Amino acid sequence: MKIYTLLLALLLASPIASMAQSPDGEPPLFNFKRGVGLVTPDSSFSINMRFRVQSRAMYNSISKDDFGVSEYEMRMRRLRLRFEGFMYSPKLTYNIQLSFSRGDMDWNMRDQSSINNSPNVVRDAVIYYKPNDRWQFAFGQTKLPGNRQRVVSSGEQQFIDRSIVNVGFNVDRDFGFQAVYNNSFGNLHYLLKGALTSGEGRNVFSTDKGLAYTGRVEILPLGKFRNGGDYFEGDLEREPTPKLSLAGGMSHNEDARRTGAQIGRDLYEQTDIQTYIFDGLLKYRGMALYAEYMAREADNPITINATGERRHILTGRGQNYQLSYIFPSNVELAGRYSRIKPNSEVRAFEDKEEAYLVGVTKYLRAHRLKLQGNVGYHSQNPFLSVNDDYHWTAGVQIELGI
Repeated sequence: MKIYTLLLALLLASPIASMAQSPDGEPPLFNFKRGVGLVTPDSSFSINMRFRVQSRAMYNSISKDDFGVSEYEMRMRRLRLRFEGFMYSPKLTYNIQLSFSRGDMDWNMRDQSSINNSPNVVRDAVIYYKPNDRWQFAFGQTKLPGNRQRVVSSGEQQFIDRSIVNVGFNVDRDFGFQAVYNNSFGNLHYLLKGALTSGEGRNVFSTDKGLAYTGRVEILPLGKFRNGGDYFEGDLEREPTPKLSLAGGMSHNEDARRTGAQIGRDLYEQTDIQTYIFDGLLKYRGMALYAEYMAREADNPITINATGERRHILTGRGQNYQLSYIFPSNVELAGRYSRIKPNSEVRAFEDKEEAYLVGVTKYLRAHRLKLQGNVGYHSQNPFLSVNDDYHWTAGVQIELGI
């Protein structure tokens, strides 16, 4: 009820405030291109409101030969509200994103954290300044320029969740400064992205003297993708000519305090963590091919507390490959293969991991409204205490949003 009350209050209060600021009492200008948007009559302020929800049901088998149920997963995976627009000038914009489902708050009551032990409702709260077509600057909390699959919205994925490689090695969100520069040489387009952030992740109580440094380079040798198609999965635009994006980057987290750099459980000792990222995307006439390589190293991957308990960082490397084709009926077939190979230093705690996944998606309104079904074959079962056997998984998900 609080969510609906907030939305109603914003919808009612914004037009009243806009009319009060207008000397002629002109009503605000509404639009419904992406969500519900309005602009004040004097064009000094705009707001666009959107929501989306993911409802999911999944089955996990006991083993590759025993199709008995180890556990069902039936829940609302994500519920998000998003507010974006400009203030004072179209060059000065903002983005606020809130999450409300329990599984979307990065919070586990059984693992209290000195960095953050409360539900993480705020996912993004960032201000952008774009002085011209080449530069964009940001200050606040948002996604780092890490691997492409992590930066692509969870609402624009072609499977019901990201790969095990992303889960193991992504750098997620952080608070600080970011900058993006883009330019072209003929048909070749490139982007340079950098971030200087706290290194502790989102919604933290305090930070230390260690910072995180993240950089990424993207090269589009065949020109730009249609409608930003390099940052949503599947070739929904059916690119009439081949489009290719090649990217690489790294993130250095100094004196990291968490097992996944910006995410994960608290470490017992601080250490430096380096994450390396390479990915490529090709789209052409409904076909999309994506490949990603990630690696992580740490100066001290195994940390120990005063009582001898250990908490480690997953160091190693991972690969993810996805291939898909979307038919004229807007039905897409997709396949994924992912694997993670831990470094020898942490193999006492981490096994090699593999996952095969096949997916079918029916797009009713692009990624805003879609029905997804996945069948997978995985080397580890998160619902069992012993992960020494492959198991089967199957799931369906409905994505609904504006």
